[in-house]
Amino acid sequence: MARKIGFIVGSLRADSYNKKIAKQFAALLPEGFEAVFIEIGNLPLYNEDLDAAGKVPAEWTAFRETVKTVDGVFFFTPEYNRSMPAAMKNALDVGSLPYGESVWPKKPGLVVSSSAGSVGGFGANHHLRQTLVCLDVPVLQQPEAYIGNVSGLLDEEGKIVERTVEFFQKIVDEYMVFFHKLAD
Repeated sequence: MARKIGFIVGSLRADSYNKKIAKQFAALLPEGFEAVFIEIGNLPLYNEDLDAAGKVPAEWTAFRETVKTVDGVFFFTPEYNRSMPAAMKNALDVGSLPYGESVWPKKPGLVVSSSAGSVGGFGANHHLRQTLVCLDVPVLQQPEAYIGNVSGLLDEEGKIVERTVEFFQKIVDEYMVFFHKLAD
C-alpha cells in the first residue's frame, strides 16, 4: 500500500506558482508514495463556536478526516506581508482544534516557500515553521526550500526548468530520508 503525503498549497490563485511547484514535487515522489492534494480554499474561518456537536462545518470535517489519512505533509506557501496567507493559517487552526483533537502531531513535514522576489518567501517559510513547531509537526531543516524569482524558473510553456527540477529532487530525496527516520 502506498504511503500518502498530503500537499497543502497556501495560494488560492488558479494559476498559482505554488500550485505549479507542488505539482512538480508530486511528480518527484518515489515509488510507493502518493501525493494527496488537500483543498483549503473552501474552509470557513475557524470559529470555536462552530466546533460543537451539530454545528461543525462539513468542510472542516472532510479536511480533518483527509489529513488524518496522510503519513506526512508538504506545505507550499507564497509570502503575503512577510507571513503565510490567511488560508494556510486557517487550515492549520482547523486541523489543530478543538484542543486535544489535532490531526497534525508527528506527521513529518516539508515547507516550501516561493515568491516573485529574490527572498523566496523567507518570512512566510519561517512563520509557517514556527506554527508547525507548536502543532508538533517535525519539519525537514535542510535543504531549505526558498524559491525566489519564481517566474524566471519557468520555460515558455510554463513548466519548471530542469536545473530547478534537479534542486526539487534533492529536497524530495532528503525528505524521504527524514520521513523514514520518523515514520518507520
